[in-house]
Amino acid sequence: MIDNVILVDSDDNQVGLMEKMQAHFSGQLHRAFSVFIFNSKGELLLQQRAVDKYHSGGKWTNTCCSHPREHEHTTVAAHRRLLEEMGMVCHLEYGFNFMYKAEVTAGIIEHEFDHVYFGISDNRPNFAPQEVAGFRYIGMNELAKDIKVHPELYTEWLKICLEKVMKYYTQMLKDGRIG
Repeated sequence: MIDNVILVDSDDNQVGLMEKMQAHFSGQLHRAFSVFIFNSKGELLLQQRAVDKYHSGGKWTNTCCSHPREHEHTTVAAHRRLLEEMGMVCHLEYGFNFMYKAEVTAGIIEHEFDHVYFGISDNRPNFAPQEVAGFRYIGMNELAKDIKVHPELYTEWLKICLEKVMKYYTQMLKDGRIG
């Protein structure tokens, strides 16, 4: 099976399909999603990407992320990958989207229109070792401080969207959903 990504314009309208690695080598804008799961104490579940991933191996990142398949809604894709990567099922809600372009490894460019989802779960992950090397929970302020001190330990997209995630997290705290 060919692993394609959905090419999009800056308004997230589909403009084509391209093989995933080709899209990453050429820096084509494509649809993606990121999932952030918090426990009831308000700590973010981070995953450490498997060391042998094609890019950003061994780096710490949000709970899970990937690309939807053609004709697959991003919400459905987010649930699918949360189960495949972290062995978890929980309610997800859409938070926001953002676009970014970053060279993540020599010759590999992530240029994504990223849909961001949030969930709350106290269930322990049962991660897929081919995708994930490990996991940890961390407070958001501690994460922000650690990223400033050790930016090389974290994925580019996590660093780029952290400010928007912090705003959403703050709203979750105000609403009493976590913390």
